[in-house]
Amino acid sequence: MRFLRVISLLALVAVLLGWTAPATATATVTAVGGRLVDEYRSVFGTPGVAAAVIDGSSVETTVRGRDGDGNAVTARTRFRVASMSKSMTATAIMLLADRGRVSLDDPVVKVLPDFKMADPRFTGITVRQILSHTSGLSISTNNEYVFPPPRGAREVVAGLADKTLAAAPGTHAEYHNTNYSIAARIVEVVSGKSFDAFLRTELFTPLGMTDTGSTLGCSDQAEGLTSGYEVVLGVAVAAPEMPGFCVGNGGVISTLDDMVRWLRFNQGTLGTGLLSAASLAELHTAQPNAGGYALGWQVRPVTADASPLLIGHGGTLATWTGDMVFSPRRGVAALVLTNGGGDPSLLSGNLVAERIGSPETPMSNPLTMVNAILLGLTAGMAALLVTVAVRARRWAARRRAARRPRLVPRLVPLALVTVLGVVLPTPIWGEFSFHYWIVTAWLMPLLVIFCLTCSVLGAVALGRRLWCLRRAGQAVSAPVPGGAPS
Repeated sequence: MRFLRVISLLALVAVLLGWTAPATATATVTAVGGRLVDEYRSVFGTPGVAAAVIDGSSVETTVRGRDGDGNAVTARTRFRVASMSKSMTATAIMLLADRGRVSLDDPVVKVLPDFKMADPRFTGITVRQILSHTSGLSISTNNEYVFPPPRGAREVVAGLADKTLAAAPGTHAEYHNTNYSIAARIVEVVSGKSFDAFLRTELFTPLGMTDTGSTLGCSDQAEGLTSGYEVVLGVAVAAPEMPGFCVGNGGVISTLDDMVRWLRFNQGTLGTGLLSAASLAELHTAQPNAGGYALGWQVRPVTADASPLLIGHGGTLATWTGDMVFSPRRGVAALVLTNGGGDPSLLSGNLVAERIGSPETPMSNPLTMVNAILLGLTAGMAALLVTVAVRARRWAARRRAARRPRLVPRLVPLALVTVLGVVLPTPIWGEFSFHYWIVTAWLMPLLVIFCLTCSVLGAVALGRRLWCLRRAGQAVSAPVPGGAPS
């Protein structure tokens, strides 16, 4: 059918546009760390970056760009650290373990009596398993992207009462943020303090992390925190963060200076009396059946196909990303905080690789091609559907005059395009839910614009053709005025 052939042609043109999109030039500076930071900003269009490399007793920092208010980024600019918060939640549990208040191999129900699920296997979930993402909790049985999101760890735990597990506890690893909200609730119940208060008094203040705190929601306002950015094809727009529950799993807000202290603590060179050496080592040890995940940390190679030499963890929200990594053998660590999307693990890994003499990983942004394709498809689809709507009257007249109108083959493609616009985000998330439309709008705005173009203009074009076809039929069947004389 001609309509489908045109769509295929548009897709091919868009793909070619994506493949031939010119690479952004990288800046050249004297300092290697600065060079890598500037290259990263050039590739991903990141408005603001704060980075540090720790080598023994020395710390080298690089700050670039602007915050959400347009001010220059400094080492004391506040960033959401997203899932890097998990390392702090796990440490909070370890502090309680060192004090004999909880054990990693305690069943969660022992320390959290209100924890209930509609699956008898939940009673076997241990504290270690929620910290290593081997609890059996899964996005397939527990949708974490509900709107409005729950407010606080108590509400997250209560929301599990009618949920089931996707696997037996301890048998399968699946990264699932809810695990760490359960851990935050354990901290609250065992300590008798709010999760934020415990982190501040028992962890951040002793380490001198005076500009660090946490929020319950991912989009909650906080003192000194400006907005992050949505970045599409190099265009950065300050935007609010997507609503979501971040307590325990991603709600910490910090600065470059404070996060350097956090890395030094994990390297064992700061706050040595805060946590036992055995507990600190356990935090960085890959757990059983966890696929390289430790407790709030991950075991990583320096480069692809290399043996694991690094301990790290990244953080990703819609408008904030970051990464931290350190080498226990070399004493080198790197930290990256950004106020936009991207892949900061590339930058942190390269900062460490440069320092220890390993090959750097080329930095590229796959979303550049994807967004170029989506932009081309959106423009082409909009032009096509508007043309179909404008020419609907002429099309209807031809169909009414044809001996074989073949209406269904000419209307079905428009119906398919309309439906495509509604359900296109579904394959990304594995199920149809309008909640995922909201998530997609934050993470891939051009995909949502393409979907809206298909659904809205597709429905208009289809409706216009049907209306014009009906009007053309009425004109044909109308009686001729007057008549022959009798």
